[in-house]
This record gives sequence, structure tokens and C-alpha cells, in this order.
Amino acid sequence: MSMQDPISDMFSRIRNAQMVCKDYTTMPLTKMKMRIAQVLQDEGYINGFSEVADAEKPTLMITLRYHNEEPVIATISRVSRPGLRVYKGSDELPEVQDGLGIAIISTSKGVMTDRRARELNLGGEVLGYVS
Repeated sequence: MSMQDPISDMFSRIRNAQMVCKDYTTMPLTKMKMRIAQVLQDEGYINGFSEVADAEKPTLMITLRYHNEEPVIATISRVSRPGLRVYKGSDELPEVQDGLGIAIISTSKGVMTDRRARELNLGGEVLGYVS
């Protein structure tokens, strides 16, 4: 069976692993997931990520981050989905929790946060919110 929304699956795996206080989570590797993981690491939401060369398929391993035994990521949710893509211009990009969280945006210059997209005056597809 094929996966219809790999980014939503990624977010669900992160959310589920943090609910049971796991140190890391794994998922099938794609370039888009690597880019999203890089944004999460740059913003301090995860400790790191790595590609695990498996015999069958490459896997992405994300090392989760906790502060005082509480997950750093309070909420992670998907906005744009395969059935309803959400695109915003640079002047319409959402602010998550008045700037305390981030929106992950896929632009023509790559995957980045809403703040970085505003700095570069870029719009794009709103992939999800993290706070």
C-alpha cells in the first residue's frame, strides 16, 4: 500500500514518539523530509537527524529533544495536504502563536521558516505549523 501523505506521516511519527518519551523516531527517507528535519534542527525543535543506510530502504532517524522531561515540540500539525494545497504570498504568510512557533514553508528557494521566507520576500506552500 502506498503512502498518500508522507509529510503528515512524518509529523504523526514525531508526535507519537514524543507522547511516549522516545529518544528518536525513524521513517522512510525522502528529500522533503530531510529538508523539514533540517529546519526543525536549525530552529532547535529536534537534536538532530541522520540517514540510516539500511539493506532494503534508506531511513531517516530523528533524535527528539526534551526540556525538563517535556517535549520541546508542543504541537506539530499539517496545513497543506494532497487534497487541498495551501499557498500564501510573502505578505500573507501566517505567524504561529504570535511568532513563538514556526510555519514551515516550501518556497522556490527551498524549505524554510515563515520568518526566513518573509526576509527573502518569498511565498510558497505552507507545509505545517510547529510550536
